[in-house]
Amino acid sequence: MTDPTTSCLFCRIMRHEIPSRRVYEDEHVYAFEDIDPKAPTHVLVIPKRHFADLKEAEAGDAELIGRCHLVAAKIARERKIENGYRTVLNVGPGAGQSVFHLHVHLLGGRHLSWPPG
Repeated sequence: MTDPTTSCLFCRIMRHEIPSRRVYEDEHVYAFEDIDPKAPTHVLVIPKRHFADLKEAEAGDAELIGRCHLVAAKIARERKIENGYRTVLNVGPGAGQSVFHLHVHLLGGRHLSWPPG
């Protein structure tokens, strides 16, 4: 069986095989600027452990997924967009997921309408 991390775009970004504009990194999480931003702040926050999406997550992944959201909140504070930002987890192609490594979008810095899509 092939290791999914060898071809995963986000795993390759984390390993610095593909350049990114890093925003944050610790032992669990990596965050970087989206290359096609949909808002003035559009950061992707990814767990360093590969799994495709939320539907693949298990109970033991709850802390890691929570860490991704807490990192998004930290970045929002640093960028002074606490008055209004959104975190989004797209799950599956029908929701717009195009890279199959769980990731949280942090969007802010402009008015975000509702419903989103």
